[in-house]
Amino acid sequence: MSTSQPELKRKLGLAAAIALGVGTTIGSGIFSSVGEVAGAAGSALFVVLSFLIGGLIMIPQNMVYAELSTAFPEDGIFYVYLREAGSKPLAFLSGWISFWATDPPGIAIMALAVANYLAYFTGFSPLVVKLVSVALIVGFTLLHMCRMEAGAKWQTFITAFKVLPFVVLIGMGLFYMRGEYLTIPAQAGMPTGILALLAGISATTWSYDGMYSACVMGGEIKNPHRNLPLALLSTVFIITILYTLLATAVTGLLPIADLATSDAPVAAAAANIPIIGSSAGTVTAILAIIVVLGSLSSLIMFQARIEYAMAKDGLFFKSFAKVHPKWETPYFSMIMQSSLAIILVFASNISDLLGYFTLIALFRSTITFATIYWLRKKSDYQPTYKMPCWQLTTFLAIASTMILLVSTFLWAPIPGLIAAAVCAGTGLPAYYFWNKKNQVDPA
Repeated sequence: MSTSQPELKRKLGLAAAIALGVGTTIGSGIFSSVGEVAGAAGSALFVVLSFLIGGLIMIPQNMVYAELSTAFPEDGIFYVYLREAGSKPLAFLSGWISFWATDPPGIAIMALAVANYLAYFTGFSPLVVKLVSVALIVGFTLLHMCRMEAGAKWQTFITAFKVLPFVVLIGMGLFYMRGEYLTIPAQAGMPTGILALLAGISATTWSYDGMYSACVMGGEIKNPHRNLPLALLSTVFIITILYTLLATAVTGLLPIADLATSDAPVAAAAANIPIIGSSAGTVTAILAIIVVLGSLSSLIMFQARIEYAMAKDGLFFKSFAKVHPKWETPYFSMIMQSSLAIILVFASNISDLLGYFTLIALFRSTITFATIYWLRKKSDYQPTYKMPCWQLTTFLAIASTMILLVSTFLWAPIPGLIAAAVCAGTGLPAYYFWNKKNQVDPA
């Protein structure tokens, strides 16, 4: 590729990097996961411990990402790390599934979630919900594509803004909570013992997914050798504290049996706060709109960078590597990502489809962590941050991901395997096509 082509610039500071991680991770899942964890853990104490331990076991994962990101401070995360470890086919497949199976569907689901929460107030018809979803995707794409620095400021603002209501809810919840709810033992038929705690921890892990988001834009973070590790570790501590305190407040407001059976556990708990009372549903819907809006914005901001990195290496459609000369963003990659998301807005069962490909996404994370074992043997591997006790830390990162991988496989084994076969069956021929084309025409 010609060196005259415009390149992405390092424009994002530490605050924006933290906002990406926190803004992506705190999504709609937390509104239902508290109830799921309650059902798995069986007691209030175990619910609180599940969120605390669930956050702490994410620290090794973020430490691995911190080391990899300072060794390769580029856009592309999984693709770049696997490529540098010497596995170009796996690197390609990681980006292939990102574009076709996980990233645009994730955007579509988030946009639909915001529109559906808005419909709680407006009574939007199903068609209008989809049109509002499209408008949200288009609006955020234009913002992050045409005004990246303004988009980063918006992302930082919306992340801080969506954390604030959580803080208020936690403060009020802790003030009005009933201490006896926290000491109620598990009722007959509910899980108990260490297996219940392990089940609860496993149920929290989805709520912590997404903290690596700043690494996807590693090539656009200022002073990445300092800011990326700080952002990754700050993100895990902020979210762990927030979730643990929220779990404490919610379990202190609602008996564990009611929490485990509620379809809207946060709203049900908030209804027991005198100041909120009957307005709990409205308050929770407003909070959900703010929270998911921030996640949607974050996804649109960073995800297209993976295909951009692949295209730069000649392993994806060439146009995806284009950088706008004025906006200095990968505009074509962003347009195509959002276009596919808009198409998926009108698809049915998109959540199930994304769930089936989750098995492959977890495998991608597992092998990404494992690259440390190969990279540490290379003489040119020179991260500026090296995790402590790297072998143990890497093992813990892999083990925590494997727990999710196994549980996901047990949830939908056949669809998961079919999704894996589709990924390999389409991705490998595409890889060999582009790789052969590069060998014939290296330019």
